[in-house]
Amino acid sequence: MNLIIDQGNTQIKIGVFDKWQLVYSDSYNILDKNTLLSLRHKYNISRCIFSSVIKENTNRLLTALKDIFPGYISLSHNMPLPFVINYKTPETLGKDRIAVVAGAQSLHPGKDILIIDAGTAVTYELLTGNGIYQGGNISPGLQIRYKALHNFTSQLPLLNIDEQNNIIGRSTNEAIHSGVQYGLLFEIKGYIRQLKKRYPEIVVLFTGGDADFFVKKLKKRIFVHPNLVLIGLNRILEYNDKLK
Repeated sequence: MNLIIDQGNTQIKIGVFDKWQLVYSDSYNILDKNTLLSLRHKYNISRCIFSSVIKENTNRLLTALKDIFPGYISLSHNMPLPFVINYKTPETLGKDRIAVVAGAQSLHPGKDILIIDAGTAVTYELLTGNGIYQGGNISPGLQIRYKALHNFTSQLPLLNIDEQNNIIGRSTNEAIHSGVQYGLLFEIKGYIRQLKKRYPEIVVLFTGGDADFFVKKLKKRIFVHPNLVLIGLNRILEYNDKLK
């Protein structure tokens, strides 16, 4: 069994895989040594991979991992990966971005893939069918856009996401909702349209907290995978194990 640990900005997500099958997943605010020991015992875990997008508050967790899983691996851009990174500054490439690319490749091997991770930021990643990660883009997500309109203007209110069906707002609140939501939706549609011109059979994958919000507004064949990061980390763990 494989233990997958993904430390994000607010929570730590874990997954337990039996080879390629996800058998258990959960989220924690704090992942301590006792919880790790319990998971190892319950699922007979023998391998572990750790990924974190933050630098702080990892020492205690890393110490526990060293004690419980001495051979655990920590995700890095310069470790063996199942794809080639064609990126000018791979050292700045977010680990979550590396993981979603590996996850997409695992689900759709040999395909051209656009991966859209719709969270705090919206990231676009392009993996071509020859196994080369060609790069990607980073854009503000829904929450950032709402906050920016409020923080950088003197009178616009801070609104929570409220699904808007009218493309043109008839009040200030509606105008904000429509501008934020349709602005990002048109951006997403634009990327898909342009990349389909270059890669006609491209597969579009969505993940992230706001994925469902956008997918239901897109009238195209779109795949949603909420556990794409965990799937990708497991793929990288399996890939490195085969190289031993």
